[in-house]
Parts: sequence; structure tokens; C-alpha cells
Amino acid sequence: MNRQILLVEPNYKNKYPPMGLMKISTYYKNLGDHVTFFKGDLRELVLDDTFEMLKKQLYANDNTIFWEQYKPQICQFLKRGTVALLEEVPGYKTNPIITDLFRYYRQFFFHKDYFKPEFRKYDRVGITTLFTFYWDITIKTINFAKQLCKTEDGVMVGGVMASILADRVEKATGIKPHVGTLDTPGELDPDNDMVIDTLPLDYSILEEIDYHYPASNAYFAYMTRGCVNKCSFCAVPKLEPIYKDFLPVSEQVRIAEEQYGAKRDLLLLDNNVLASHRFNDIIEDIKAAGFSSTDTYIAPNQYEIAIKNLRQGQNDRGYIKSCVKQFRKLIEKYGAEKMQDVYDLLRDKNLLEEYTATKEGILETYDILKPYFEKFYANKPKKRYVDFNQGIDSRLITDEKMEKLAEIPIRPVRIAFDHWSLHERYEEAVRTAVRHGHTSLSNYILYNYKDRPIELYWRLKLNVDLCEELDASIYSFPMKYHPIEDPNYFNNRDYIGEHWNRKFIRTIQAVLNSTKGKVGKGHDFFCKAFGSNEEEFYKLLYMPEAMIIYRFYFEGIGMTDQWWSDFNSLSSEEMAQVKPIIEGNNFTNIDALDLLPNARKVLNYYRITRDEAEQWIKTGGN
Repeated sequence: MNRQILLVEPNYKNKYPPMGLMKISTYYKNLGDHVTFFKGDLRELVLDDTFEMLKKQLYANDNTIFWEQYKPQICQFLKRGTVALLEEVPGYKTNPIITDLFRYYRQFFFHKDYFKPEFRKYDRVGITTLFTFYWDITIKTINFAKQLCKTEDGVMVGGVMASILADRVEKATGIKPHVGTLDTPGELDPDNDMVIDTLPLDYSILEEIDYHYPASNAYFAYMTRGCVNKCSFCAVPKLEPIYKDFLPVSEQVRIAEEQYGAKRDLLLLDNNVLASHRFNDIIEDIKAAGFSSTDTYIAPNQYEIAIKNLRQGQNDRGYIKSCVKQFRKLIEKYGAEKMQDVYDLLRDKNLLEEYTATKEGILETYDILKPYFEKFYANKPKKRYVDFNQGIDSRLITDEKMEKLAEIPIRPVRIAFDHWSLHERYEEAVRTAVRHGHTSLSNYILYNYKDRPIELYWRLKLNVDLCEELDASIYSFPMKYHPIEDPNYFNNRDYIGEHWNRKFIRTIQAVLNSTKGKVGKGHDFFCKAFGSNEEEFYKLLYMPEAMIIYRFYFEGIGMTDQWWSDFNSLSSEEMAQVKPIIEGNNFTNIDALDLLPNARKVLNYYRITRDEAEQWIKTGGN
């Protein structure tokens, strides 16, 4: 078909690449279409497209100049209009036609003519969405990207946020989103029976962008869809309403490894894999994919992968970019002096910059550079891991399933612990897992829903106690509940649960900031972070934030003890003034309030800012 397809992920931070767009890319490439993937400031995309239009005209007027060499200066001129940026660009002053071209495309970019129907480049534009608290940036992205498509019917919006808030997304953008997964034939082209959700992922599109996903060295897949539970706090029933109990991945892994090189790990995003009646088949398929407990991984030669895909015409843009990155890494690793000949070769072939590198130049230098990269990628085998990243259901853990799970290198075993009422079943699940050799565990702990703060403490402490008793490692990840469909909170993180308040939420966040969001083994550490008993946890909830973050300093100078003594000395009337203000976590207008002296004294502790605390620490309290 040879359509121009643009796939966009909004420029938010996220850990995992957009699986939906990677499958859609495979779909369009199977049809012979040209796919562009973009994540970043969309103005940079249209700037690059504008440069390509200008470059075509420049070459038509003078093909003796290597115009790509001047791309940085030209693009800056197109953005800013500063004529001085073109001082070193040939022909700007001497060739009237070239001068007029620069002026025309500067006005083209400045006036956003790329939005005009006659200049729109893309036949289809697809935008993915993720968390609802990224509402503003996502809606802005959709409203920008839709103007790059030749027709309104060619604009596709999907993903988590679009599925959950479909009506609101349509109202804000004019685009009716796709809800759920692309799991039926003909969803993008009525006359095509490919089921997009079952297609292999196109990992090559990740080479096109500068953004680096933290979890990048892994295959991403689902082996089941949906969940048999209908938890009130969960969006899965809306996103994946029908439970599918076996989606094989071994063939997808084989295809991906052959085309894009091996990945170390297998990251599965199933929402409730243990509910599958074909759980044993799932484990066998994982083993067939190269992830048995004895399988190892050798990092592939990324240079050879790039060369192979360039020769096959598989995403030239992405693999030219990949090669340039690898050239730089090669020189950085061995040093400029030892690599002088290589550096000179790359410079002479214009391969040191992405915007000057060409496919032809890269292939011409292959025989010379091949030995260097063989040495560069002489890697030793490493252990592989499987991660059911969304966690498994403690209520469905049995000896048989944990024994079967031990046949693959799963690490960690993630077990959800959503509320304290599950603690007996959860504890037995952990004991069962450890009994079968699963000593590296992790869990998600939901808070700020219908739980009380003390229940979060109980769950965290239970994990610490189990670590000590079972000689296991359990990392807890407290996750704050957010009502993603509530019109008052879907686009922010301000929701406060019925038993929580702003200060309690802020206390937990302050502690977790110091632990990077997780709570691990170590009884002494836990007691220091969250308290050795319920009374100490209660004290922590009300403790001034600066005293939490810079705990050792304030304890060392005795101020924490003084605050606690003053707090506990308050009369019932004074406490009635103080507590609502502390729980509201807003201390900006204390001076204007009619407060009792002791109440004001206590509240002044809360006015110590992080900057003040850091300054005191630096100057020894002066």
C-alpha cells in the first residue's frame, strides 16, 4: 500500500515501551507501508519533516553541496529565524533561489503551514495513551498529531487512558478512541483479517527515538488477557473484559530474536496468570522460548544486527541511528588515541553524526569495522529471568503451581497484597513459594483506598518478619490508589482515601523517596524507616517532613524529641487546633490564624523547609 504511518507516544516518562504501537507497526509493515515512530516534542518531528522538504529543493538547485552537513544550523534558523545562523551555509548569500528557499521554509515553519491539508504528510496517525494523570500532555499530543494526518478518519487513539476515559478523550480531541485491545480482524482495515494483538512486536521502532526505556533488554508479551476477579479499584475488567487463558509467546520470541537479536529477559504483563486452566502449557511455552531454569543469554552483536537490517531495508532510519550510537561507544570504550584510524574513517565517511550518516556509508565501512565490533561484543553468558510484572494472585497459589513455576527462572515472584484482610492467605502463599525455592519475592501494596494507614504498616512489617523467619528477600512496593475514572481526580494525583489525609500521604512518600519506592528486608532498617511499633508509626505520620527527610540531623540536635514532647503536651483544645492543620499539610498561613501559644509553637516546627534544613546541615546549624 505504501502509506505513510506515524505512530506517537506522548513525551511522558515510562518504564516500558508501547507494545500496542509495536504491534501496529508490524501490521503496517506487513502491508508494505512506511512507519515512523516518535516520542518527544512533536515540534521537532515537524521541524525534521520541514528540513527534509527544504533539503529536497536544495539538492534540486545545487547537488554539489552536502546539505545534511548543515542540518543543525538550518534547523535552528527554521525555528528562530536568525539569519546569522546561515553565515557558513553555502549559497545562502550568493544564490538567490537558495536564499528564497530558506526564507520560504522559515515562514512555512513559523506559520505552521505543516498543519494545512495540502502539506500534511501522513495517511494514518496513531497515538497511544497511558496513565490518566498524564492527561494534559496526552491531550496536547493528540490535538497536535491529529493535524498532521491527511484525513480525520486516519487518526487512531488507543491505550489505557483512552479506553478508561473514552468519552472525555473524544470531547477534548474530537477523536473517538479505540477501547480495549485490537483483538478482532479488520479493526484498522476492514478488508484485512490480521489480528493485531497477536502479531509480533516491532522492536526496531525503538531505535528511532532518543528516549531510553529503563526495561529495554527484554521481550514484552502477554500469555493471558484479562482477570477473573473484578476488584473495585482495578481497571483491567474494562481494558480486557474477556479472560483469555493461553497466548503462546515462543514463536514471537523466535521471530524477534531472529530479526532484532536476543533479549536477556522475558517480561510478561499478565494480570492474573494463575487463573489460567492452561498454566502448565504457559510454563512449557516459556521454556520453549529459551527461558528454562538452565538457559543463559549472550548479549548479541548489535552492530551485526543493525547491518543485517540495513541490508534488508528494515527501518533504515532506526538502524542508521543505532550504528552512529555504536560508533561513538566504540571510540569511547577504547579511547580516541587507540581508535584514531577508526575515527578518521568515520569522519571521512560522515558517520559520526546521525544527520550526516548514510546507509551506503555504513555498509561501505562494514568489512573494516567488523573486527572491532567482534571484540566489542565478546560477551560472556548471563542468567536469564522471567518476570510476571503485574504480580500473581496469592489466593491461587498452590504447591503444584509453585513447583511448576520453579521450572523457569522467575525473579522475583511478585505477589499482590492489596488489603490486610488477605494477610493469612498472603502469608501462606509466601510460605508456599519459599518452600519451592522461590526466595526472591516482591509485592505491590495498595494504600489510600479503603485501608487505614496502620494496615499499610502491618503489611510492610509482615513482609519484614517473613524475610527474617524464612531467610527470603521480599521487596514491597507501596502503590498509592488513584481513582482514574473520577472526574475530580482522573488528571491529577490529589485523591485522598477515606482514612487518609494529605500529611499521612506525604509522610509515606517522604519515606519512600529515601528508599527509592521500595521496602526491603532488614528489621533494623524497617524499624528506623517506619517505626518499631504502632506508636512509632503514628509518631512518624505526624512528624514534620524535614525531620523525616533529614532524620539523623534533627535527632542529633535533639529537635525531634523536643517536637514530640511539645506535641504530646498539647491540651485537648490545643490539639483540636493543631491536628486539622497538620493533616491538611498546609502551613503557609499560620501567622494569620488565631492560635493558642502552644499550638503555634508546635506548628512552627512544620514550617522548616528542606532548603533551610540543608543550609543548617551545611553550616552546622548557623
